[in-house]
Amino acid sequence: MNHFKLNRFFRHLQVSFSRLNAICRSLYKLYAPDELKHRRNVDQVKLSDSSILALLIWQAEIRIESQRRFCSFFVGLAHSRFNRQARMLLPLIRYIRQAWNQEVNTTGGLLIIDIPVPLCQPVRNYRVKIFRGIADIGYKATKKIYYYGFKVHAIVSDDGYLLDMQ
Repeated sequence: MNHFKLNRFFRHLQVSFSRLNAICRSLYKLYAPDELKHRRNVDQVKLSDSSILALLIWQAEIRIESQRRFCSFFVGLAHSRFNRQARMLLPLIRYIRQAWNQEVNTTGGLLIIDIPVPLCQPVRNYRVKIFRGIADIGYKATKKIYYYGFKVHAIVSDDGYLLDMQ
């Protein structure tokens, strides 16, 4: 991770990422199942699973939505390899979130939030082919427009902690 292309704030980013990487390393040791830790060819990966977790959190923190664009900031970080390894860690991320949810005090009320996730511009609603049969055309009442995509249902505590989503 020493080959970061951006020179501005390099020292600050390196220090914060090393702290984040240490936190993710301890989370990985605590919550990762043995079949993930001891999978085939795990000793040949270029980046450890805990580093991939830290990179995913860092990507969300600096608000870069595209993994391809995020990987372009690093020399030697292949987009396809990063994406495959990140998808493999999704069950672990869900498991960590569920374990943390059991420790949260939810004595207050719970809120259910519906969030529309449009996949394209409204002009392309009837022509789009991605996720055909899975996604659907919905109506966003706040903006009074139709969209093609998904609707996410989230359960949130009173203080804003995300408990579950579907």
